[in-house]
Amino acid sequence: MGALVWRVMGTGSAVLAGIIANKVVTQIWKKAGRDAVVDPRDPRTPWLDAVLFAALTGLAVGAARTITTRKAAEYYQKSAGHLPKAMQQGDA
Repeated sequence: MGALVWRVMGTGSAVLAGIIANKVVTQIWKKAGRDAVVDPRDPRTPWLDAVLFAALTGLAVGAARTITTRKAAEYYQKSAGHLPKAMQQGDA
């Protein structure tokens, strides 16, 4: 397994996790009785809603990306016998 495989696995899983986490937060937001459409950048969105939505989304996306990247690295390590070169000590 090479660097290209890791880039696809690591980046692809992180991007997909971010998309899914964003959709999950949006669904939770709707079920909590908040406005269905929230754009934290829109000045018409109340400050509290904007900050809460941005914080929840950031936390969910960050956690999902971390989990999926770690799982992808574990899979890579089991398959190749070593961590991806980008994750080996001294390359950070």
